[in-house]
Amino acid sequence: MSAATIFALASAPGRAGIAVIRVSGVGAGEALRRLGCPLPAPRKATRARFVDPVSGDLLDDGLVLWFPAPHSFTGEDVAELHIHGGRAVMEGVLDALSGIAGLRPAEAGEFTRRAFLNDKLDLTQAEALADLVDAETRAQAKQALRQMGGALKELYDDWRHRLVQALAHLEAVIDFPDEDLPPDVADKIWGDVRELETAITRHLDDGARGERVREGLRIAIVGAPNAGKSSLLNALARRDAAIVSEIPGTTRDVIDVHMDLGGYAVTLTDTAGLRESGDVIEQEGMRRARAQAKDADLRIALFDGTRARDAATAALIDADTIEVINKSDLLKAAPPHALLISAKTGAGVDALIAQLVERVRAKSDSGAVVPLTRARHRAALEECRAALARAGNAPAPELAAEDLRLAGRALGRLTGRVDVEELLDVVFRDFCIGK
Repeated sequence: MSAATIFALASAPGRAGIAVIRVSGVGAGEALRRLGCPLPAPRKATRARFVDPVSGDLLDDGLVLWFPAPHSFTGEDVAELHIHGGRAVMEGVLDALSGIAGLRPAEAGEFTRRAFLNDKLDLTQAEALADLVDAETRAQAKQALRQMGGALKELYDDWRHRLVQALAHLEAVIDFPDEDLPPDVADKIWGDVRELETAITRHLDDGARGERVREGLRIAIVGAPNAGKSSLLNALARRDAAIVSEIPGTTRDVIDVHMDLGGYAVTLTDTAGLRESGDVIEQEGMRRARAQAKDADLRIALFDGTRARDAATAALIDADTIEVINKSDLLKAAPPHALLISAKTGAGVDALIAQLVERVRAKSDSGAVVPLTRARHRAALEECRAALARAGNAPAPELAAEDLRLAGRALGRLTGRVDVEELLDVVFRDFCIGK
C-alpha cells in the first residue's frame, strides 16, 4: 500500500454532539502519540485528551479507538478519534493532524479503496457500501446490506470458478489430444457452459429490480387538463410541490417529486394535461408528458369524474397503469369497480397509495434471488453471456477456449479479480470523503 497515512472526518460535517476522525496507515499509531494519546488496547474505547503537537494546547477531551493491521476496515493500522462535534474542535484536530509529517488528507473513497486493495472486500461490496451510505429508504438499505454481506460476490465467484473449470478441461482436450481422457469430457464441458449461460440469462432477466430499488421507480401522473393531477401530486407528496389552478394548462413542464413510498424510493412526476392545443409551449409540454408516461415504471391515469372519459389518457393505459377517477366528492353515483379519490378532500388517497406500494413492491422485490444493482454489472454479464454463446458455436476448440477466457475476464471485472486499474476510478469516485 501507499506509504502515506491518510485522515479525514468520517462523520457528517456540521455542528453535532460527536464527530469521528479516521486515520489509516503506517503512521496512525505515531499520529496518536503526537496528539498526546498513548496507544490504547485494540478495539477498546479509551478516554483521551488530545493536545496540539506544536503548542501543547488542549484540543479536546474525547475517546480513541485503535485497530491494528490487518484487523481493521482498511487492513492497515487505523485510529478513530471521537471528539466533540463543534466546528472549532474539528478544525483544531484536523489542523494538528495536517502538521504531522507523513500524514495527508484522504481523497474521496480512499479508505474503501485501500480496503479493496488489501482484500478486505471486493468491488461489489465496495459499491454496496457506497449505496448504503446513500440509502434513503429501508428497501435501499436492505439491498445494500445484503450485497455488502457478499451475496453478489459469492454468486459471481461461483460462476467464475465453474467457468475456469470448463476452460481447464477444454485446454486439456486441446493440449493432450492423444491422452486417454474420459470419453464424456467434451459433453461435460459444453453442458456446464450451457448451464452457466442459462443462469446468467436468468440473472439478467430480473426486470431490473435491483436497479429500480437502488435508483428509485418513476411514477407518472397523466390525464386531461384540470383532471386534478397537480392536486394529486401534492396529496401524495403531502406538500405543495405543484401549482394548482382552475385555469387549464397550468402545468406545462414536468414536475418531479422524490419520496419514500412504503419504504421504496420513487420519483412522482406531474405532467402537462393532454388535449388539443395550438399553443406551441403547451404542445411541447404534452410531448414531454407522453414521453414520461412511456418511460415510467408505473402510470396513474387520472380521469375527471364529472366529465366524459378522455380518449388521449385512455390510450396510454396498459398493464402498468392504475386508473383513478378524481373528484369523487362531486359525484352522485360511483362507477362500478373504479378507484375513486378526491385529491381535494383526500378521500381515497390512502387506498391509491396502498395500490401503488403493492405495484412498486412487485416490481422491486427479487425474493430469494440476488439482484444485480448497477449498469456496470449488467454490461459485464452481457459481455460474458455473448462470449459463452460464441464459444458454443466456435468452429475450432482453440477459438472456443479464447471466448471462454474472454467470458472469464468479464466475470472477473465484476468483483475486481482482473483488469482492476481501469475500474477503480469509476467505482470509487462518487464516495464521500472519510469513507
